[in-house]
Amino acid sequence: MVKRAEIERDRYYIMAKDAGFRSRSAYKLKDMDAKFRLIKRGDTVIDLGAAPGGWSQVASELTGPHGLVISVDLQHIERIEGVVTVRSDITARELTIEKLREVLMLHGRDGGAGAEVVLSDAAPKLSGNRVYDHFRSFELSKSALDIATALLKPGGNFVAKIFQGEYYSTFYKLVDGMFNDTRAYRPKASHKRSAEVFVIGKGFKAKN
Repeated sequence: MVKRAEIERDRYYIMAKDAGFRSRSAYKLKDMDAKFRLIKRGDTVIDLGAAPGGWSQVASELTGPHGLVISVDLQHIERIEGVVTVRSDITARELTIEKLREVLMLHGRDGGAGAEVVLSDAAPKLSGNRVYDHFRSFELSKSALDIATALLKPGGNFVAKIFQGEYYSTFYKLVDGMFNDTRAYRPKASHKRSAEVFVIGKGFKAKN
């Protein structure tokens, strides 16, 4: 676990604070978008497990005034200009999908498949039990993938964090089977001691 003093000395923490981002993880998304070109102007982006909102802030910048960013979390998210927030537990997949479809339709997007990008930086609260924590990380990532496949347009993009462990390869294969191009990436802003890795799927395969 990273100590508070180390975080406050961390350059990404300082950069985020100076730039007005709510979390240093904003620079993880910036890094991945610069490398893989995930988000375009005017896109509809769903940010799962979004609190406190760092990724949503970046997504809103990238989509611009004609885009739509929807932030989803069970925790309260303070208002972000131009971002719609939905309170929901992403492991309650069907309920979350239903809520998101309502928001998409309300904003003139096709509620069946109205998003170009689905993101998830969700992570479990660590218990100290490595095997259990890896399983919980897989469960969150799989929930994000299920929501993404219900709401992404054909050709859409997906990003989800997962801890490296015995469930990582299973999750990677699931994403690989649903997207034309799948990569694993560890952003520069990831802590050296963190087990996190991001699985990126580009080009969601159209359903029959």
